[in-house]
Amino acid sequence: MLSIKVLGPGCANCRKLEELAREAVAATGVQAQISKVTDMQQIVAYDVLKTPGLVIDEKLVCSGRIPTAASIAEWIRAAG
Repeated sequence: MLSIKVLGPGCANCRKLEELAREAVAATGVQAQISKVTDMQQIVAYDVLKTPGLVIDEKLVCSGRIPTAASIAEWIRAAG
């Protein structure tokens, strides 16, 4: 099962990224657990300077922007 983490304080962009990640997981049919990380110390530990950030299996794949659902699905497939 993939581990997907949405990094951010819970702003609108973070919520949008979580929504897109859920759509991408559904589209790929991959088993994944999506969690939110709101603690700034944990976020900084991933070297995220701008939120939102997206981590798939402990690898930072995106930060500071909202990627498309298609891009997220591609990253999920690559990690799976």
